[in-house]
Amino acid sequence: MKNKKELNQIDSSKINENNNDPQKGPLNFLIGSITSFSLFLIFYLISKNIAIYFATHRPSNNSEMVQSISTSLNTLIVGLSFLATFSFAFIGFGLFIVFIRSFFLKIK
Repeated sequence: MKNKKELNQIDSSKINENNNDPQKGPLNFLIGSITSFSLFLIFYLISKNIAIYFATHRPSNNSEMVQSISTSLNTLIVGLSFLATFSFAFIGFGLFIVFIRSFFLKIK
């Protein structure tokens, strides 16, 4: 079993390791923004195709319960795909703002 002094030395060495991490610069923010916007475009095309597919292929069952479940699942799938799409758009926009801000303020 380790004593308190050894544990404190281990904890302080972990803190020193974290302080040696390189800082993120404007180039990192720009690359992240471009990556996020490209994922936004890819997911937008996929989401649009999913929405068009579900709009043109209606459930063909006579059972009201099956149609209700099918419609709910279709709505859930379309909603989640557009949620992912616009999440990437907002992340890309935020990183672009941080990229521009990094020229005016020194980030610590």
